[in-house]
Amino acid sequence: MIILGIVLLLLGLLLKISILWTIGIIVLIVGLVLLLLGSTGRAVGGRRHYF
Repeated sequence: MIILGIVLLLLGLLLKISILWTIGIIVLIVGLVLLLLGSTGRAVGGRRHYF
């Protein structure tokens, strides 16, 4: 999810499409939150790691 967020951010920036930029930010933040929760040992949705 983190890589997808970064790709969407870059595409939104290069193609000047603001909705891609917004979706990229949201996906990136969700990916980072899931990574943080998984790294603390807290299972989210039955999985310990999201990457």
